[in-house]
Amino acid sequence: MSREAMLKKLEAKRTKCIVYTRVMGYHRPVESFNVGKTGEHKERVKFVENISC
Repeated sequence: MSREAMLKKLEAKRTKCIVYTRVMGYHRPVESFNVGKTGEHKERVKFVENISC
């Protein structure tokens, strides 16, 4: 089954997800950012921990 078909099939079960980020020591929802801050947030590099001990 393709990704598009699966998304279409499960569309009724999907809900909106609010993404929070830490700004200046407290958490804020990303959806409240202005245009500049939204672009800056999209350019951030996500941290991925390498667990190879």
